[in-house]
Amino acid sequence: MVSFVFKRDSRAELYRPHLDGELLVITSMTVAELDRWTLERDWGEPRRQRMEEHLRNFVIYPYNRRMCRKWAEVSDEARRKGRPVGVADAWIAATALLHDMPLVTHNREHFSGIEGLEIMSEAP
Repeated sequence: MVSFVFKRDSRAELYRPHLDGELLVITSMTVAELDRWTLERDWGEPRRQRMEEHLRNFVIYPYNRRMCRKWAEVSDEARRKGRPVGVADAWIAATALLHDMPLVTHNREHFSGIEGLEIMSEAP
């Protein structure tokens, strides 16, 4: 959702009811993915600065020892179920689970192998 809102993508409107008036949290992994995104697309300094300003709307949850353990559990559980989850998505799911927060995503299928994860998605 971070990128939908930043890009003013029309799909962001689908998620307004889930986001408006809520504490907006993202993971350090999400920030790292966004940083990579700006490099892959050769963004100039002004656009990168706009992204930095956009990220100020979110609380960024960092990793810690408990988070590392939860990431390992999420990754292993999904693998055992035959539904492996990507490294970045496992960090995002682990953060949501550890902090007992719903995960708002347009990629529900990325998280389908993770038990106990509350997913909010408006994807078809």
